Amino acid sequence: MYIFKAGVVGAGFMGAEIAQVISYSGLPVVLKDIDQEFLDKGLDRIRGIYQTRVDKGKMDISTLTEKMDLIQGTLTYDDFEDVDIVIEAVPEKMGLKKQVLHELEEVCPESTIFASNTTALSVSEMGAATNKPHKMVGMHFFSPAHIMKLVEVIPGLDTSEETINDVVMFSESLRKIPVVVQECPGFLVNRLLMAYLNEAALCLEEGAATAQDMDEAMVNFGWPMGPFTLMDMIGIDICYVTGKYLSEEYGERLHAAKIFQEIYDAGRFGEKAGAGFYGYGDQTDEPVKEMIKEIQSRPGAVTSTDFSADRLMMPLINEAVLCLQEHVASASDIDMAAIAGIGMKMGDERMGPLAMADRIGLDVVLEKLEKFKGELGPRFHPARLLRLHVRAGHLGHKTGIGFLEHVG
Repeated sequence: MYIFKAGVVGAGFMGAEIAQVISYSGLPVVLKDIDQEFLDKGLDRIRGIYQTRVDKGKMDISTLTEKMDLIQGTLTYDDFEDVDIVIEAVPEKMGLKKQVLHELEEVCPESTIFASNTTALSVSEMGAATNKPHKMVGMHFFSPAHIMKLVEVIPGLDTSEETINDVVMFSESLRKIPVVVQECPGFLVNRLLMAYLNEAALCLEEGAATAQDMDEAMVNFGWPMGPFTLMDMIGIDICYVTGKYLSEEYGERLHAAKIFQEIYDAGRFGEKAGAGFYGYGDQTDEPVKEMIKEIQSRPGAVTSTDFSADRLMMPLINEAVLCLQEHVASASDIDMAAIAGIGMKMGDERMGPLAMADRIGLDVVLEKLEKFKGELGPRFHPARLLRLHVRAGHLGHKTGIGFLEHVG
């Protein structure tokens, strides 16, 4: 099915960015919100993205006007009667998403694809709340959507092959890199990322290192920014909700650090709120330091552990192996998604977690995980597939085969 017109529900940061990406591709898009102020802010954000291109000489003002004319802001569903795809980008609450889907079914054609920009919630559950689960799919953009190339395409249990193919082609028409990911809590990239970010938060609350020191260390490792800068940019509210959900689904392995709850309750949602792990403007990080002291004073609190880049990277690599073991995606797609979705590098070389494991040596990765498991607990328990490769002598670069094949 060719897509001639799209709709986006939710004009917040991600919804506005998605609408901009669609308009930039030349397609008309209807952008809906329930609040005129939010809608206006969303449209202003889109105009700002285009204005930046004009200021840099990458676009002329007439093209800006043409692109903005493709976007129709609205507070109703009246203009959704002829859309071919709707992407919902409302807050991460299943009840709210189901409500939006019910409302869309009242006005959209039977052929309309319903896509969710959810970061972690069940696409199958959303599809079951509609009368056409075969037309329900996850379409997870990464922030900021006008820059990041990756789109995770997540079929639910009932999603048809036609819908998957249509959304893959639509993503490509938006100049994005689609990766089809089997449904699981957190899908692919957020599973990998939260394993890394949660371990950083645990290091912080246990006094292993400061946020600044860890950020500097991980930038030196190769990341485009440190974990705490990244969490403040993503939004602590999003990290908290995603972390809580993954903790409920995966248990101890991804058990959310206590500091997330404290910072969330304090309303320190990151850059957008002027305060997160760091302070912005006239805010400081002193309240976070007090939260850490309070956590460390609780009975049974873990304190005085050690920080290293390996402590953050090994859970991410292990989670990537688990995703491969569970057939969430292929080895090459896992690595491509990590590079395109979160900018993974080792040193100056763009490299996904499985290629990184092969470079380090799978026997070395296994040894590191076992060491951390003995020191810090079962969340570092190595994936069965990692042990299997080591037992088979598939150790990565040094043997020519690991999770990937290496020639020469």
